[in-house]
Amino acid sequence: MNRNLDLLEKAVVLAAKQGAHIIVTPEDGIYGWNFNRETIYPYLEDIPDPRVNWIPCINTNRFGYTPVQERLSCLALDNSIYVVANIGDKKPCNASDPQCPSDGRYQYNTDVVFDSQGKLVARYHKHNLFMGENQFNVPKKPEVVTFDTIFGRFGIFTCFDILFHDPAVSLVKDFHVDTIVFPTAWMNVLPHLSAIEFHSAWAMGMGVNFLAANIHYPHKRMTGSGIYAPDSPRAFHYDMKTKEGKLLISRLDSSSRHPVMVNWTSYASSIKAFSTGNQEFKSTAFFDEFTFLELTGVTGNYTVCQKELCCHLSYKMSEKKPDEAYALGAFDGLHTAEGSYYLQVCTLLKCKTPNLGTCGDAVETASTRFEMFSLSGTFGTQYVFPEVLLSDSQLAPGEFQVSSDGRLFSVKPPSGPVLTVTLFGRVYEKDSMLKASADLRAQAPGVMLGVIALTVCSFSW
Repeated sequence: MNRNLDLLEKAVVLAAKQGAHIIVTPEDGIYGWNFNRETIYPYLEDIPDPRVNWIPCINTNRFGYTPVQERLSCLALDNSIYVVANIGDKKPCNASDPQCPSDGRYQYNTDVVFDSQGKLVARYHKHNLFMGENQFNVPKKPEVVTFDTIFGRFGIFTCFDILFHDPAVSLVKDFHVDTIVFPTAWMNVLPHLSAIEFHSAWAMGMGVNFLAANIHYPHKRMTGSGIYAPDSPRAFHYDMKTKEGKLLISRLDSSSRHPVMVNWTSYASSIKAFSTGNQEFKSTAFFDEFTFLELTGVTGNYTVCQKELCCHLSYKMSEKKPDEAYALGAFDGLHTAEGSYYLQVCTLLKCKTPNLGTCGDAVETASTRFEMFSLSGTFGTQYVFPEVLLSDSQLAPGEFQVSSDGRLFSVKPPSGPVLTVTLFGRVYEKDSMLKASADLRAQAPGVMLGVIALTVCSFSW
């Protein structure tokens, strides 16, 4: 852990020298991964409730042996900077608690925040654990954690949390944070869930600043950190070729929260479906079966529907290349791979090959340039995240906007060939049906259920 902390210390010192007020570091960035409950236990510390008013750098051993918290606290104090880090918490329990694990303790994937005086000011236990995180427990209820600074109000959550309503949406909707800090160990999944693609879209869709620090481990497709404002990315880094991490620094507006005033179905519901005569076909993207239409011309207007969702696209290519196929797709249903959650997705994407059966497969490069695009859909949710990803997994800052009537449109020809243009909708209301169904199955009698190198993110104000 100290070797990883040495890397973080260099980043903290460099960020502070450049005037940063806060630095965010990755999930798993201090102790790594590939643990079970027993093997991770020596890495865990007792992390107290921040209300205890504790500066570990000054008052050491107040809560037992806490060398990692002490070092993080000293990094914050010595450099007069807020430090956000991801470590592990342990809490003893006993038989009086019916949920107490058999080993007599809870173990939590935990984010901590130390202020510029070295004081512990926030502690968050990750609620939505990703598959394989069996070394940790799920908190009994989602924790909504905020901390206030002279440069804005912050909320915090971790990695897989971003795909669920609590605590992510609650922080913005109910607690009115300006900025989210987001430690993550994110494995990129194209075409719609690459780190920089989805995290920047979440910032725009929710109208907040979003500081994402991803672990950098290309062997596991883990790369992609960024500093995202509601209107456009300010800085981002994506690198699948080298093992070197990257420190990102940018200046953000501390009052840049923009309540999202978009009626995501307004435009799409007001127009008639475009008729092309093209044959619809089915193909999968990340195990979801989409309904697709091939884009056969250099310019066109297309509509494709699935269940309650109809997606409308108007576009113009610079030229139609015979060796590249593009399609417009719609998905309205339950996603079940690596987690279960309801989606409504409208997407323009490049197919992996001219064979339409590859539409939805992961593809990283393209050569077709678009002069313009406009995408909309009859969404049944207000939570829609607009994505534009260009060839070689590059973003398109300032090249597209979202209108108040729910259109994602280009404001200039994209600066690179297009991989995807997507409206990624989350239907959180239906997630509760999943939980209710699971609870009913659990109550049914006689049923058995189964169910490094670091990239660091920073910004100044």
